[in-house]
Amino acid sequence: MVKEATTNRASNGKHTIVLPITEEPYAQIIDDPQRVRSEWLEPLYADCPELFPPGYEKGYEMSGHYTSKRQNIKIRRITLRDGTKYQIRPAFVLPLMTARTEDVADGLLLRKWGVPYWMLARLFGRNVSFWYRLEISIGRNSIVGTTVKTVPIPEHLLADEKHEKCCGEKIYIATTVAEGVFLGAEVSPTASKEDLQRAYGVFKAEAEAVEPEYAPKTVNTDGWSGTIGAWSALFLNITLIRCFLHAWLRIRDRAKNLKEQFFEIGKRVWEVYYSETRMMMSQRIRRLRDWATKNLSGIVQEKVLDLCAKKAEWSLWYDHEGAYTTSNALDRLMRCQDGYFDRGQHFHGDLSSSNLRSRSWAILHNYWPWSPEAVADNHGARCPAERLNGKSYSDCWLQNLLVAASLAGTKKSPPKIRND
Repeated sequence: MVKEATTNRASNGKHTIVLPITEEPYAQIIDDPQRVRSEWLEPLYADCPELFPPGYEKGYEMSGHYTSKRQNIKIRRITLRDGTKYQIRPAFVLPLMTARTEDVADGLLLRKWGVPYWMLARLFGRNVSFWYRLEISIGRNSIVGTTVKTVPIPEHLLADEKHEKCCGEKIYIATTVAEGVFLGAEVSPTASKEDLQRAYGVFKAEAEAVEPEYAPKTVNTDGWSGTIGAWSALFLNITLIRCFLHAWLRIRDRAKNLKEQFFEIGKRVWEVYYSETRMMMSQRIRRLRDWATKNLSGIVQEKVLDLCAKKAEWSLWYDHEGAYTTSNALDRLMRCQDGYFDRGQHFHGDLSSSNLRSRSWAILHNYWPWSPEAVADNHGARCPAERLNGKSYSDCWLQNLLVAASLAGTKKSPPKIRND
């Protein structure tokens, strides 16, 4: 039986600024508050203001330090003008000082291919619980805030539910993606409108924490009523775009046995999709309807005519340049998601731990490094998040992630100028 979810968000990360620096220069400056300020904090703030809390620019005071017993590292604290205190952690150590980042980066990278925790313990030391806790702790950060750092949050989205199992019972992962990155991956106990609205509502809350006036223009869905109802309730002015690919798949699955006629159906359907203007689409849909009425019958004819009847929905593409017209960009990411959880034998325990695993995997996927061939294909960007932001904070992929999760990804940013 699946247990109910409990609160799984940690608040201490919201008061921790994580900044890149190597260990040798850190050791040289940490005992001198003035050098910490002039050689580390101020240069980084000038280059990466998104890593610092609101109000930092108004001034702050160095307010002491403490020494971690676990790693024997001195950690500085600052106090802003409004009295809010923050600790400043170098990215070469993990949260709670459990280990050096370089000691676990390779092990956590192997989780990309589903290498089990017991094998990580055998190869890199420690125990199964250490690696499990390390992975799911990443899910306590904001997915949106950790991923979207230097650009506006995408206005054109894709959303779908990944079917999963927890203790043998069906659950769903309300997944939101755009621009090749995960922006939401929240567990929902059912696919009802109410539960999906709560799950997708986490994405909305995280997006508004970064951009208070955030309002996406479109979202592409497969047409499930619960998904449509959830997004319509969360964003009142959003345009819902039905996935053309799913309409074709409903036809394909019923027309496979038609041999040569199957290819004719496919040719005519995809001619509709590739119409350059709304008028051209209307003409091709009319011709497709006439052809299907004369040449098809039964369930195949019904599905083709159903596609033609949705002309008004397909025409929405022409009102929103940049909107997703098929779910291909989401399906590619969900295949990775599906393989990862399948190799891990799905979810166990309660919904809370399942949710943390889902969220942590989404963030890790955004920062796990690509192969050298993929890096070359993406003009030097080494991971999906770097391609999105055009920026990286460290050559070490895990340090890059930890720095991006500064303040747990919850910093509110001023309104950003969009190039519409």
